[in-house]
Amino acid sequence: MKDVQDLDLRFASDTQAVSAGPPDASAAGDAPLLDAYSRAVTGAVDRVAPSVVHIQVVGERARRRTSEPETRGGSGFAFTPDGFVLTNAHVVERSVSMEVVLPDGNRVAAFLVGMDPATDLAVVRIDAPQLAAAVLGDSSKLKVGQIAIAIGSPFGYQTTVTAGVVSALGRSLRTRSGRLVDDVIQTDAPLNPGNSGGPLVDSAGVVIGVNTAMIGAAQGICFAIGVNTAVFVASRLIRDGRVTRSYIGVGGQNTPISRRFVRFHKLERESGIRVASVEADSPAARAGLEEGDIIVAFGGVPVAGIDDLHLLLTDSRVGQAAEMIVLRRTEKLTLAIVPVEYAMTEEA
Repeated sequence: MKDVQDLDLRFASDTQAVSAGPPDASAAGDAPLLDAYSRAVTGAVDRVAPSVVHIQVVGERARRRTSEPETRGGSGFAFTPDGFVLTNAHVVERSVSMEVVLPDGNRVAAFLVGMDPATDLAVVRIDAPQLAAAVLGDSSKLKVGQIAIAIGSPFGYQTTVTAGVVSALGRSLRTRSGRLVDDVIQTDAPLNPGNSGGPLVDSAGVVIGVNTAMIGAAQGICFAIGVNTAVFVASRLIRDGRVTRSYIGVGGQNTPISRRFVRFHKLERESGIRVASVEADSPAARAGLEEGDIIVAFGGVPVAGIDDLHLLLTDSRVGQAAEMIVLRRTEKLTLAIVPVEYAMTEEA
C-alpha cells in the first residue's frame, strides 16, 4: 500500500512540475470561446429541460410473451401547456399502459392521442398543471455545423444532456413500418436507448427535431425528425387521431439548384428535391418521373425541399390530378400526377 501511495505522490509531483511552466497562450486565448460554448449549452438546457419527460410503457407484446409484464422506456417533451407530449411512435406502440415521469420526479398517467408510424411520431396526453412547454423552431433554417443538443432519458437516466453539431441535413431514414422518412437531421450529439422521443435543440434551447435513431455500430451518427414535420404530424394527430396523407411513391433528398438554372427557368426557389428512387406502379412512375429528376413545384406551389412536399401531400390531394414541375438535365418538364391515399398496414 505504501508503494502505491508513493507512486501516486510522484505522479502528482510530476504533474505539478509540468504545469509550473509558462501558460500556453493559445489555451488562454481559447478560454473565452470555451466559456461561451459552455454558457450556450447550459442556457439551452435550462430553457428546455423543464419540458422533457421520461415515458414508461407496459407493452402488449411483452404481456403475451411472458407471464410478467415487461416495461420499456423512452423520452418525450411537452409542446403545449395543457399536457400534449411529443415522442416517437416506436416508444408507445402496442402499449397497454403508460406513465410519464415529470422533471420534478412526479408520476402521472399518460394516454395515447395518436401515432403516425410513417414518420415515427406520436402524441400522448397527460394531466399536469402548469406544465412547461418547449419552444418549437423551424428546421428549414438549420445549417450544417451549428450546435445541436440532445436531452432525454437514456437507460432511464433522466435529463441526460449530450451535445454536438448538425452533421448533415436532408437525410432519409427507414422507419419500422418500412417507409422512408425524408428530410431527417443527422447529428453527432450522442444518443442511447431511451433517448428516443426527446428533443434536439439549438443553442437557444429551441426545438429543432425529435431524436429518433442511431447507428449502433458507428460513432456519432444519430438522427432526428425535423421539427417542421413533427408540428404538422402532431397537429393532425390532435385533430384526427391519425394522419391521412396522399402518396406519390418517391424517395428523394433536398438539393441546391445552380443560380444559372434558377434564372434560366425563372424558378422561385434555389433548391428542390432530387429523386433518388421511384416505386414501381406508383403515381410517380405512372406520371413518368425518373431517378435524377429535381422536383421544383407541385400543384402550382414551389417546392424547396421535402418538408414542403410533405405539407402539400394531404388527404385533400387523394385522387386529384396535379401538375408537378421537374428539372430533367437541362429541361423543365410538367408532369401530370394523381396521388393516392397512403395505406398504413396493421403491422406498421
